[in-house]
Amino acid sequence: MDEQLFFKNLNRFCTSEEIFDFVSSLEVMSDTMASGALQRISEVEMGDDGLKNPERVLENEVFRALCFQFEFEASKLSNTGLLNALQALIKLQIDPQSTLMTSLLSEAEERLGKGQLTVKNLCALAESLLELEGPSCATLEQIVDHMQEKDVAKWSPREMVMVYKILQVTVREGEQYQDLLNRMNNVTLTMVSQLSPKFTSIILNSLVVLHQSQAVPLARALCKHSAKQVLYFTDDELVNVLEAFLYFGHREQIFTEALETYVPNSIFTLHPQVVSKVMQYCCQKMILSKPIFDAVAKGLISSADRFTTDQIAECIIPFGTLHYLPPSASSLFRKLETVLHTHFSHFQPHTLVNLLHSCVLIERYPLNFLPKIFSPYFLQKLQAQPPGLNSIVTSQLTKLFLTVTLECPFYEGPKLLPKYQRKAFLMPHSSLDVHLLKRVKTGLLYLLKKRRYFASEVSTPYFYTVDIEIKLDEEGFVLPAAQCEEVHRRIALCVDGRNRFCINSHNLLGEEAMKQRHLRLLGYDVVQIPFFEIESLENCRKMAEYLHKKIFPDSTADTR
Repeated sequence: MDEQLFFKNLNRFCTSEEIFDFVSSLEVMSDTMASGALQRISEVEMGDDGLKNPERVLENEVFRALCFQFEFEASKLSNTGLLNALQALIKLQIDPQSTLMTSLLSEAEERLGKGQLTVKNLCALAESLLELEGPSCATLEQIVDHMQEKDVAKWSPREMVMVYKILQVTVREGEQYQDLLNRMNNVTLTMVSQLSPKFTSIILNSLVVLHQSQAVPLARALCKHSAKQVLYFTDDELVNVLEAFLYFGHREQIFTEALETYVPNSIFTLHPQVVSKVMQYCCQKMILSKPIFDAVAKGLISSADRFTTDQIAECIIPFGTLHYLPPSASSLFRKLETVLHTHFSHFQPHTLVNLLHSCVLIERYPLNFLPKIFSPYFLQKLQAQPPGLNSIVTSQLTKLFLTVTLECPFYEGPKLLPKYQRKAFLMPHSSLDVHLLKRVKTGLLYLLKKRRYFASEVSTPYFYTVDIEIKLDEEGFVLPAAQCEEVHRRIALCVDGRNRFCINSHNLLGEEAMKQRHLRLLGYDVVQIPFFEIESLENCRKMAEYLHKKIFPDSTADTR
């Protein structure tokens, strides 16, 4: 029978009995056809828990005859017949120590040593060895060495993906195969549009595992391509894609838009790891997506018990970081309080601090848990585990303490000991826009005439740094910045550049929103100078007019 017709007929059969009847009706067939029959048997007979009916397959006379032929005529088989049979028999869970399997493996390794295998053959052999022996198999490195001699430009997408997978599990030394990887990365860039969702995910995962941080053009192209495939990824594949976005620090608007459609429609069936990775992606790239955040809140409210404590924290923290309360906020934080009461000891210490800190950013006060957080025992646990009490952790602890001091004066529990308090806060996401600050200072100079009437980047006794401070006396006159007597009002100008807001949004980040809230409670008149109000001001005079209206809306800017 013609091979093409054989495989067309073979693929119509859905049981091993049909396949055995079909095979036994043929007088002659090639080894490729015979191995194809074994592969089809493995496809129809394998269930989630192994062979559906081992006796029906393994004791069948036709099956035993096929195996006999492969075992005793291994040296006469074509490369395709040999390696396809090997793959099928592995799927059918034939004993690796049987004479059949050792005969086929021995023949395959002999041909490998003689350099007789094509790239397709090498990939098939590698797949079999990974299944049989795992990544520790020494022959895999020999296969990669042969791959290096091949012309990468001629590889199919499937072959390219398989080599990435092999390298992912075999490369142990940093740049051992970097030259091969560079060639692969360049060629893969030309075939991105041909990649299936599965292949896109595998390659992105390999780039992360193999630390290919220099392969930015390929990573960007794959990330952009993945936006069209969001609906078709499995949960595991989507996690790989999101981890690549996080690793390369990439943001893709069409990918975010695809997630905004996909996540709300699938929130109750998505694996919790996917949900937490989506939130990590939004948080890292400062993307405030209300459709995603609202859906995640609903998902947590209805089935928080599906999530690990780490996943719950990863889902909640972005709400604080990006300063957003969903419509279901009251139910969400009641659920969080229940989880904390029930599973407090299951949370890692640093995760707990990060989680509770994110809550106070959006004015949700974890008063029931602060006595535990401020206890010497808990602080010793924090210090003992990496990263210990570093600057970020002590800043978060200090902000928790400052928040309850300023916003919850009725709190009477333990306080944070002075030795754990920071004297100044680091604001990684809210660092000062120096160019914007310079423009505002120039406008103030035009308005107040002399530089001595305002100070910039002023440290306060309360850990915060004020961008620009202006002092007024009781009659509303501007005092020299250095003067400490007769100060009736202090004005804090918050010069908020783009990096203090969520991306493409006028929504302040949680850290900056809390800072401005606390400055008001500490007695400052806070005047916000956001980038979107001053970017279009063309000259110094217009900036001065704007500042006059913002700072002195009802009076002239008179100085002493």
